Amino acid sequence: MFGGRIRHLGDLDVSDIGLGCLGMATAYGRPDTASARRTVARALEAGITLFDTAEMYGRGSSESVLGAALGRHRDNVVIATKTGIRTLPGLGLPVGFDGRPERIRRAIDRSLRRLGTDRIDLYYLHRVDPTVPVEESIGAMAEAVTAGKIRHLGVSEAAPDQIRRAHAVHPLTAIQMEWSLFTRDPEAGALAVARELGIGIVAYSPLGRGMLTGSAAATTNLPLLDFRRLLPRWRRANLIENLRQVAIVREVADELGASPAQVALAWLLAKGDDVVPIPGTTSPRHLAADLAARDVRLTADQRERLENVVASGPRYFDGGSALR
Repeated sequence: MFGGRIRHLGDLDVSDIGLGCLGMATAYGRPDTASARRTVARALEAGITLFDTAEMYGRGSSESVLGAALGRHRDNVVIATKTGIRTLPGLGLPVGFDGRPERIRRAIDRSLRRLGTDRIDLYYLHRVDPTVPVEESIGAMAEAVTAGKIRHLGVSEAAPDQIRRAHAVHPLTAIQMEWSLFTRDPEAGALAVARELGIGIVAYSPLGRGMLTGSAAATTNLPLLDFRRLLPRWRRANLIENLRQVAIVREVADELGASPAQVALAWLLAKGDDVVPIPGTTSPRHLAADLAARDVRLTADQRERLENVVASGPRYFDGGSALR
């Protein structure tokens, strides 16, 4: 692998910060494929080795863009992708879960083709299907490990008991959870279970889906096709309060000569060497700024103030897990 700062997800070595590839699809407005490819190239130069995508991101387009962008560097990186969310044909909108073994087997082969590779380094069950025992879903994924199609397994947004049950079928390398100053759900139980079992933690949306940057482009001036327009935290009353909370982060950032995004990432990086945030961007400039968080050091007083940051509004309208 390329040189850089290494962290451990179980026995899998990855860079301390990964790249989330949701934005290579359509979630945050119209995707810019050329910029996405430049961002992947810049990430490789900077020593990033963990690239995270999913079959549902743009109906597989994120996987295709990532695979093409990695090209000859494929053997130097860790590709993570996911299955388990059912989408609406044609539009690709998430409408539910599908953890059936036969569906998972087909999904693995399709992801391999789109990524242009013969194996997936880290494969997540994107969400646990409440109609299918998690043991059956993980069992199908474990078959692919035996077949050499997958190297490591993980689960995303799983409850503590589901993590234990999945791990009993086949050892998990990582759990993926939304974790940021604005979303503290993993601290309620999943984090402790993962550490008890020696499972690494991958934090997605570490910038609160962009809210913690404080930028107008991620808060008050969203693109027309940006799905955040539908989320409760971007509704007017919540947004006003959330921007007040971001001001606390900005105050700490000003003290350090950093940006709010860098402070939010530094807060997560300080949570342990088994934690790997995966901020998503298709901008080489934003990527470079995110990586500078590695050198931000928070004082005890600053950490205490950040711990008191609280988001207004639930993550989603149903209060449940994201279809992300």
